[in-house]
Parts: sequence; C-alpha cells; structure tokens
Amino acid sequence: MSARDVSKDPVWRGEELGQPIPALPHAVSVALPRWEDVVGYEEKKPEVVNALAGGYPRFFIHAEVRELARQLGDGRPCLPFPSPRAAGLCAEFIERTSGQQAKVLTGRGLSGVVTSDAGSAALRAFWQHTGLIVSSRQAAAHLAGRAARPEELAALPALRRQLAGFYDCAEDDVFLAPTGMAAQFAALQAVRQRTPGRPTAQLGFPYVDTLKLQQKLGHGGILLHRLGSIEQELRDLLSRQPLAACFSEIPGNPLLGSADVRRLHPLLRAQRVPLVVDDVVATPANIDLSGCADLIATSLTKFMVGTGNAMGGALICNPRSPLYAELKPIISARHEELLWGEDAVVLAAQTRSFPERMKRHNQNGLWLAERLRRHPAVERVWYPKWEFAEAYEAVRRPEGGWGALITFLPKEGETRSPGIYDRLEFCKGPSLGTVFTLACPFMLLAHYTELEWAESCGVPRSLIRLSVGLEDPEDLWRRLERALTAR
Repeated sequence: MSARDVSKDPVWRGEELGQPIPALPHAVSVALPRWEDVVGYEEKKPEVVNALAGGYPRFFIHAEVRELARQLGDGRPCLPFPSPRAAGLCAEFIERTSGQQAKVLTGRGLSGVVTSDAGSAALRAFWQHTGLIVSSRQAAAHLAGRAARPEELAALPALRRQLAGFYDCAEDDVFLAPTGMAAQFAALQAVRQRTPGRPTAQLGFPYVDTLKLQQKLGHGGILLHRLGSIEQELRDLLSRQPLAACFSEIPGNPLLGSADVRRLHPLLRAQRVPLVVDDVVATPANIDLSGCADLIATSLTKFMVGTGNAMGGALICNPRSPLYAELKPIISARHEELLWGEDAVVLAAQTRSFPERMKRHNQNGLWLAERLRRHPAVERVWYPKWEFAEAYEAVRRPEGGWGALITFLPKEGETRSPGIYDRLEFCKGPSLGTVFTLACPFMLLAHYTELEWAESCGVPRSLIRLSVGLEDPEDLWRRLERALTAR
C-alpha cells in the first residue's frame, strides 16, 4: 500500500469508497465518503460491502482474521479468539442467546468458535460487544507460524508503565486488553462477580456497545440518559433496585455532555456501588477521575496511538477508591494478558508522544468548535466546554482542555446534512482520535436500526461528528466552510 499522507491528501471522494484509512495493512478505519455509502454499509448493499478493503476490526473482519477463521472452522461460521476462556464465553453466549450449538476448537495456538449459520449473528455480536478479538497483526503472525518475539513481549510492561504514569497509579493497577470494549467487559465481569444477579445502570446516552454489553452480557442495563435530571433519577433507582455498578462516559459520545460525578458518586459510595468511567473522548491528559471513579476503562486505539493502525485497551483500578481492595483482587484473578505484543509495540511507541499531541488536539478542537458555533449554516454545536460544562469542569485537570471531538447539526439537517457530509474534504469513516481529521454521520453508523429510539433520547439522526486532527486549523476551517456554504 502507498504511504499516502491523509492529513494533506484526505480520503474523501466518492470513488475512494472502501479504501483503508490510513493506507496501511492494519488500519482501523475505512472510507465511507458519501452519506449514501454509510446507508448502504448499514443496509449491507453489495455495491458498498464488496468495495470495502478494511474497516473497524470489531465490526469488519480483517482479511487475515477471515483466513485464520477459515482454516480453523473448515468452512463453517467461525471466528478466532485470543484464549480458550474467551472462546468458551463466546460459545456459551451463542447457545444461550440463539439456541444454536457452538463448539470451541483449537489450532495454530489459538481457539476458535464454530457454530451454524443460524448462530453466526450471535458469534459476531459477541466479537463486537466484548471486544475479545484477535487483531490483524496477531492473525498474520499465527498464519505465518510465528510466535511473539522477545521485544514484543517487552512492550507490554513498557506500555503498562506509561499508562500508570498517566493515571498516577502503580503498574499492576493497569490491566491491558485487546480493545477498549474488552476493558469494559472486564469491568462488567468483575462487578457481576462482586454482586451476582444485579443489573447495571448507564449514566448518560452511551456509545452503542457500552449499553449493549450491559444488556446482553450482564444482568440488564438500565439507561438514565437525561443528564439534567440524572441525580434524582439515580436516587430513585437506587431506592428500589440494588445495582452491580454504574457505567458512564466523560464526556459522552456523540453529544459530549457529562454526568456530574461530583454529585453522583456520593450516592453510589453510600451504597458501595462501583462507578466505571470511560475516558476515551477526554483522555487522562484532560481529566482526572481519581476522586470519583472506581474503575476507568479506556481505548488505546484512539488518541493514545493516534495513527489509527493498532487496537488496544486498558482497565485501570483506581488506588484511591474505597472499593479498590475488593475490586482489584477480582480483576487480577480473572485477568488474561490478551493484548498482542506486536500491537503493544506500536501502542507503546506512539503513547510516548501522546501528551504533547493531545495539547494540539485540544487547541484545534476548541478553535474549530468556536468557529462552527458562529457559522450561520449551523443549528447547534456540541462540545464538552458547553455541554453540562460544570460536570466536565469538576474533573478537568487545571492544565487540561476539552478535547478534539465536535458534533454539529446543520440547519435544515434532514435535507442538508447529506450534501454537507459528501462535500467535506476530510477523511470520512468510523473511529476517532487520529492525528488526521476524521468525520462521520455518527448516528447512522452507530444506531441505524434504532434511530427513532435515539431521537427520543434527544440525539438527532442528521448530526455530523468531527474528530479534529493536528492539521493547520485554518486549512481545516477552509475545508469545512466550503462544505457548509456550497449548494
């Protein structure tokens, strides 16, 4: 593949549908340059699906992973998993949710799960929701019969050491995972073990798989999406329903508001209910959750790596939490080191530059958000500085910013958003946190089958989400303004 610099030469034209972003073998995004391409992707139209040369790995099975699955499954519906335990959990999930038989197979040093055609949807759902995936680098190594090299194994403790510095904790408080969702799943498993049989609650409108994970692999996920009344709603819920934990994102995705954990965590602490916070959008460079979160689940795939070509996650046990002595032993006993070493090499190398990169992301994000807010073609802009700002400020570090994720709704969005999106001279596809700007019609990608439900939660289907990169902000603005003003 060519070494195209997508910061200067973005993948945005219709004829570039399906190209990996960036043009690297392990890219985690893919070009969906037109609104109709996103719709076609969600509706599984052959002219779109067959054009895809890549995609986000929890949703799109990489060619190397597909080949490994073919060899393991001998033509049957199959996916590989990074450990026998992960495969066993998947097989149990398939049988419980679909009624179809599933079998764990071993080969090439990996475990695979095979099932029937009728069980394949549950197989893919487990892969997507839990994030317990085999990365494309890991699949390629297994296909080549290559074990992890010493330098790859050494990258794992190096990465833990870097993350411990960001979160002001010990290295053994950091539990690496193959994806951010796998870190969320580890948190869910721990709180379920601590108080079996109890549901969890989601505080604020969530990223799609965060809620699906609780609903499908927990004992039910109760959504409290109204941030303005969430304190009273949580009081009412706690008075009638014991909870295993509460999950929250600071800030939320895509509306970028935050639940006020300063006010909520005393309610949870009083009943010893753990609070699990996802800090992916803000990152530890901008917010300090040590005073309120019991567990922090993060994705390393986004701002930490920045280049959009490696997957990873981490679950952090907060040593300042009063539940630390209960939660950490559970997580330690359950933990498997499933992050592939070759991915850890990339993550560890990139994470060294993360703090300085994040400062520039913050600057560009704020500058662009303020300009967008004043543009006559824009109905509304969502950005953490303005969405439930007091809640975000309560955890913002003194030197921290508001991040680089912006969501906006054009005026007459139902009719104008598709054209504006099509004209955007940015890379367009899933994911966020890359050093190059990345745009998507987020609700179509994340909630296409439940758009009416999402709108009932106050999330318009016509919004456009921007993950602002490190390009010259004046150049970014010129590109954005051309898309907004043309007809």
